[in-house]
Amino acid sequence: MIPAITKKNIAFYLEDIETPLGKTINFILMFLILLSTSIFVAETYPIPESIIIKLELIDDLILGIFAVEYFLRFWCAEQKIKFLFSFFAIIDFIAILPIFPGILELSFLRLLRWFRILRLIRFLKFKIYIFNIDTVDGVIFARILFTLFAIIFIFSGLIYQVEHRVNPQLFKTFLDAVYFSVVTMTTVGFGDVIPISEGGRLLTVLMILTGISLIPSQLGDLIKQLLKTANKIDKKCSNCGFSSHDLDANFCKICGTNLNDD
Repeated sequence: MIPAITKKNIAFYLEDIETPLGKTINFILMFLILLSTSIFVAETYPIPESIIIKLELIDDLILGIFAVEYFLRFWCAEQKIKFLFSFFAIIDFIAILPIFPGILELSFLRLLRWFRILRLIRFLKFKIYIFNIDTVDGVIFARILFTLFAIIFIFSGLIYQVEHRVNPQLFKTFLDAVYFSVVTMTTVGFGDVIPISEGGRLLTVLMILTGISLIPSQLGDLIKQLLKTANKIDKKCSNCGFSSHDLDANFCKICGTNLNDD
């Protein structure tokens, strides 16, 4: 019987970003997520069949690692039912669904794989850590950028997967899909690329609704953060350590300590 301490250690290192082992595990998992999504993008371009086979083998291996990680997290969870219905667990489960090809149609599984990028949400704290983003403004800025990136990436992958089969002239590669997604969600609408399938038109409607409701608020928050950051100075408080202060600030906004004291 495996000791309970082993279960606690595994759970700790899957979330830890401070110790060398924890950082290594999280870095490897984050790298594999980026590698797998890069493989999806690479497969949209005309590359030799031999390379495609190798890329699919690599992706299958990554999928297996994700499946092991998912079941380890499930095994370590104290409240397993709560874990199964948690946000991160649902995202992780969607990411490993292609490992069960008999449950869903292949075309649907190919759509789901583009959501794998959402697994990076779990590692957002780790990315903030490794890039030394230690201010509140910096954290908000990173989250906004990731949100915009994830929305565009997922919609681009979905519209490519749906339209490429029926409209390969206009949706040749992932870059074509990105162009269409950005133009659609920003409501520019040049009209030079038009989806012809029902699924593609439905996705276009969702893109427009997303562009109207979410993109402006995210961009607005991004601009506000940029303006806010431009008016800040990196001056660390000797008492509480807070470092993001206004340019003309004489006292710490957190604890009130005089910032001009040596």
